[in-house]
Amino acid sequence: MRVMHAGLLCVALVIGTACGGRTVAVETGTSPTEQVSLRFTNNASQAVSVYVVAGGSDIFVKEVAPNTTELLPVRGVAVGTTVRLRATTADGTRTYTRDDVTLSATTDWQVP
Repeated sequence: MRVMHAGLLCVALVIGTACGGRTVAVETGTSPTEQVSLRFTNNASQAVSVYVVAGGSDIFVKEVAPNTTELLPVRGVAVGTTVRLRATTADGTRTYTRDDVTLSATTDWQVP
């Protein structure tokens, strides 16, 4: 009889645990980061490819046509990050750089 009571008690514990409520932690997601943009002016006579170099990685932003200004969103880089800006002409003969730039919501850069 005791063995039967012990067995029933074990079954009741297993069923109670399996059917019991589950604790769920509710948290807010990461807060949205402010979008970084580069206001880029290309004064060169040919298109340039614009890059942001952050943490040793080149991030291609966009190719910008000659004699134009564009507002370029920079994805994956937070406001306040110090980066290197690089632009290379379409034919690869000229590269423009600007070192130690701390990005703000909108950072201005023009070449040449």
